[in-house]
Amino acid sequence: MAWRRVGKKGLEASLIRALASTPVGAAAGISSSLDTALKSITASVKCIHDLSFSSFLWGYRYHKVLNNEPLIRYFHASPELLAKKKNFDQELGLNFKDKKPKGKYVKRERKPPVEAPYVPKLKRTNKSLQEKTVEIFDGMTLVELAKRTGEGIGALQDILINLGENTVSEFQPLSIDIAELIAMEVGASVRRIHASEGKEILPRPPVVTVMGHVDHGKTSLLDALRQTSVAASEAGGITQHLGAFVVVMQSGASITFLDTPGHAAFSAMRARGAAVTDIVVLVVAADDGVMPQTLEAISHAKVANVPIVVAVNKCDKPAANAERVKLQLASEGLLLEDMGGDIQVVEVSALKKTGLDNLEEALLLQAEVMNLKARFDGPAQAYVVEARLDKGRGPLATAIVKAGTLVCGQHVVVGSEWGRIRAIRDVAGNLAEQATPAMPVEIEGLKGLPMAGDDIIVVQSEERAKMLSVGRKNKSEKDRLLKMSEGRAEELEQSEDVPQRVEMAIIVKADVQGTVQAVTDALRTLNSPQVYVNVVHVGVGSISQSDVDLALACGACIVGFNVKKPASSISMSATQASIKILVHRVIYHLLEEIGNMIVEKAPGTFETQVAGEAEVLNLFEILGKSKERGGVKIAGCRVIDGYVSKSATMKLLRSGELVFEGPCKSLKQEKHDVEKVEKGNECGLVLCDCNDLQIGDVIQCLEQVIRKPKFISSESGAVRIEC
Repeated sequence: MAWRRVGKKGLEASLIRALASTPVGAAAGISSSLDTALKSITASVKCIHDLSFSSFLWGYRYHKVLNNEPLIRYFHASPELLAKKKNFDQELGLNFKDKKPKGKYVKRERKPPVEAPYVPKLKRTNKSLQEKTVEIFDGMTLVELAKRTGEGIGALQDILINLGENTVSEFQPLSIDIAELIAMEVGASVRRIHASEGKEILPRPPVVTVMGHVDHGKTSLLDALRQTSVAASEAGGITQHLGAFVVVMQSGASITFLDTPGHAAFSAMRARGAAVTDIVVLVVAADDGVMPQTLEAISHAKVANVPIVVAVNKCDKPAANAERVKLQLASEGLLLEDMGGDIQVVEVSALKKTGLDNLEEALLLQAEVMNLKARFDGPAQAYVVEARLDKGRGPLATAIVKAGTLVCGQHVVVGSEWGRIRAIRDVAGNLAEQATPAMPVEIEGLKGLPMAGDDIIVVQSEERAKMLSVGRKNKSEKDRLLKMSEGRAEELEQSEDVPQRVEMAIIVKADVQGTVQAVTDALRTLNSPQVYVNVVHVGVGSISQSDVDLALACGACIVGFNVKKPASSISMSATQASIKILVHRVIYHLLEEIGNMIVEKAPGTFETQVAGEAEVLNLFEILGKSKERGGVKIAGCRVIDGYVSKSATMKLLRSGELVFEGPCKSLKQEKHDVEKVEKGNECGLVLCDCNDLQIGDVIQCLEQVIRKPKFISSESGAVRIEC
């Protein structure tokens, strides 16, 4: 409004004429013309209220002109003119010195770094994924799976699309196979939860596992129950396989029995037997009592939450003492019926077949109390007890059906292997069309050999079976590589403290898959600080030429357990390549021979020990040619223990205290230089740089020896290498 009252045109024109009339280079007339212009403008503006000259310049386009470049330049200016310029700039609010240049390349001021703690983003490692176990079930949604795996719903939907499945919503139910594939894709381990509901819920026979210490009569007791002889066919009279068979009692009831080996090396087999069973029969010899494998069987049963029935065997022997066995079991925490508990105790004799009726009655009573029932309709769920490779029929798996009905022709996934069931055989070797719960069967038609302890699941199609098999194989390979990398990292961390070990490579071949695992675990227990047992390859079947080639490539020895001796051509090839082939049928002999090989291959440790002692009987002194060199004292000694060697280190002891320790300079016997003087002989001995000898001193001969480790086998069957 003030511009209109002043007359904008006249003021603008007068200011432009004042600024543009004088050239920039004319320094003399600039100041006078500018002062005149400013005075006239100021006089004309004074009459306007609420208007100042500075606000006028800032509010109009001349502010832009003054900001772009300075209009007033002083050349050879006096201090008075410089002071005027400074006052003028301050009045206008201008500061040309502090103006920052504009352009593409502008040098910015560097600010000092701010010291703040670094907070990394939380990322899930492969180890946490590997250790995480996700429980899945049929009909779960993507939302539930995302909560259990910790992944986003979008990521799971992408995996679902890659699997070829169409998803409408994250609340759409998924099949248990698809849920397992998704969980394995994100790196989590999977545990399936199957529904026990069905249309046909019927009683089933009990599954009974016989456990106990080695040579306590487990297999002989089962022989007496089924009127056969299995123990006679086992090598060395001890069970080395996990056998499953059905025994029909005199009352007409059938019981499925699992016979487990009792040797310490077969702990994994006993654990598998306890995991699939309903009742555990604990066999204890009346003349031997509770032993280490007896305690281990009790712990396996407690972990599996399975009831126990105690069978005190060998009661017909003169040294039998059943009461002592009961007291030992009670001290281990078993509440027996005689002492007010619920664990039944039956005294039997497998040799004379006494007490078998009481054992049968106890087992059927325990099964009736448990009210065992299972689902007979729907897809089957089975458990692999044992697996072996047959030349004519291929991979065979001995399994026990837990629920459902296993039908011939179905597609199954067993661990990381898959196949179509070609035939089902019962324990007698007869073909069967189907297998019902608690029935041990042998199935054939798998593409590969499964691991003992794997679950058998039935899938809808061959394509789904292949997808599950490939996914499980990839998951197991990733886990194996991750464990290897973690093991190498630990070895690198401990390499400074742990001395270098010698590696002993071994190739293991056995008749069945469970025995392969047991032998491998037993061999790995022989690891010591000096020798590392590396099982480079395991397999089921006889020893072949490919095994010899692999052993030649990695410098390994071949161990065959319960397999036939290799052909003469293979043995000759191994002999020419200096490869050892060890074939055994008894686990005792195998572990003993491997232990002796480890002791031979171990580098040992250097230790200093006393090789002998000599007593100083007399002293002889030989004077030198000059007083500066001095004389030499010769100790006349008699060797009282061991021997004295010239190359060894000597210790001079006086009244049990160390006087000198150093090398021997000279050792003579009857004026002849010798290297060693045995016990009972006399000699002359000179120590280097030591003349402080007295009659009655004792000189010890020290030498370094290599101490080898020892192979130790306990009464329970456990073996170890002691360094």
